[in-house]
Amino acid sequence: MNTRYFTVAGSNRRYDRNWMLAVLLISLMLSLLQVSSVNNLLASIQGSMHSSETDIQFVLSGYALAVGITLVPTGRLGDMFGRPGMWVTGLTLFTLASLGCGLADNALHLNLLRVLQGIGAGFYSPQVTGLIQQYFQGKARARAFGYMGLVVAVSVALGPLISGTLVQIFGSQTGWRYSFFINVPIGVVGIIAATQFLPFANAHKGAEAQDHLESDASRSTASGSDSLSSEVRETSSPTAPRRSQLDLDPLGMVLLVAAVLCIMLPFMLHTITWRFALLPCAVVLLVTWVWWEKRYAQLGNLPMVDMSMFRLRSFTYCTAIGGLQFLGSSTIFVVLALFIQQGLHGTALDVGLIGLPYAVLSGTAAMWSGKHSIEYGKQIQVLGLSLILTSVVMTGFISWGLADRGWSHWWLILGLLPLGLGAGSMGAANQTTAMMDVPAANGGTAGGLQQTTQRIATAIGNALITGVLYSTYRGGTTSADWYLGLAAGLAVIAVCITCALVLAIVFEHRSRKYASVSV
Repeated sequence: MNTRYFTVAGSNRRYDRNWMLAVLLISLMLSLLQVSSVNNLLASIQGSMHSSETDIQFVLSGYALAVGITLVPTGRLGDMFGRPGMWVTGLTLFTLASLGCGLADNALHLNLLRVLQGIGAGFYSPQVTGLIQQYFQGKARARAFGYMGLVVAVSVALGPLISGTLVQIFGSQTGWRYSFFINVPIGVVGIIAATQFLPFANAHKGAEAQDHLESDASRSTASGSDSLSSEVRETSSPTAPRRSQLDLDPLGMVLLVAAVLCIMLPFMLHTITWRFALLPCAVVLLVTWVWWEKRYAQLGNLPMVDMSMFRLRSFTYCTAIGGLQFLGSSTIFVVLALFIQQGLHGTALDVGLIGLPYAVLSGTAAMWSGKHSIEYGKQIQVLGLSLILTSVVMTGFISWGLADRGWSHWWLILGLLPLGLGAGSMGAANQTTAMMDVPAANGGTAGGLQQTTQRIATAIGNALITGVLYSTYRGGTTSADWYLGLAAGLAVIAVCITCALVLAIVFEHRSRKYASVSV
């Protein structure tokens, strides 16, 4: 049987899975470039717009937060009205917002457009995971997630390299704008390609087509994974509303957004003395949100997050592990870019070149992980996190040599090599293992929930760790002053990665113990 091509209900067209994946990965790369490239532009943007440290922090956190709070509701809209249509809507919004970011004349306008850009990315990101979960099965799905890991690795490296080159060519005052402009032609190409390679279906047939394909997928992915427990199926299937019902759970969305803001703002509003009083409010809001989601489901509605999903051990553990990893590791290049450019007076291009070997190793590790994640995903997560933690320690030691011993900043390449291997292997292993036991019918919700956790963790991590850096170096101008800030930031990152590693070890141990008892 030729598994490369497929058809959908209501259409006679044959679609190519390979071309569909290529189109989806275009949008994934764009959304990731907007993190990695902007990391390298903070100094240029701050100097060009004479903006405050809080403004600069929100350039990163505002985008990540906007992505995080839109993933689950837009994933549900994709289930209702068709994922390809939502993908195109999101990419169109993202492309227009990118144009606006490049034309922004002050920090406020830039941050507002970054939020709009994040909303666009939040529209299409869950459709990428949902379409892969829907149209790829077994090892083909693991390979697709491996390619996603490759794109992540390339994006992390290409972003700083592209933005650094543009700043080098056009100058720090205007060069950063071209890093946003470059999204426009790529986005237009992606939108045009979508009309040829994505399986569109009209709204009233979308659910029928999806259910048909998910039924096929569930039969073909049974090998090598545990199915969803009958308890979860009984909770999620009979009482769930029809897919065509428009139910966005607005109160659940408001509670979650408010909780995340209460966590972020204390690390961003440095001039407000009572800001840490918001943290207890965040705890209350989170508890209320969980209660509301359960109550909303009991009333026969479709909650923002179906809490019964957390009865799946693999999904729960991997979502938590990935969230802790993103909480720390997503900010490594942010603090390094600030240290190199403002502490060591290096260039944005230097930052991009330092990250290039990291990308080569990360891409290689992602492809290797995609081939082995079904059999050894749990063990690969332990290995990957161990390598990331090793990299953080090595980078801290090398940075001390840069600040105190006058070493060349090119030595940082050595510290980032284990990070490339670890981060590359973690992507496919975490994604594949998390989705292993999730039925295809629940793939969109599960993928959106996992990405939401990662994006919110990224937003909180950016606010937390850059806040620690800025508060520690206290406006100093020497490399030694900046190293104190960097060391404090790396220490927080190390704590986050250590927590993720401990959780991964517990998950791997409990899985082996459970497997031996089952046998």
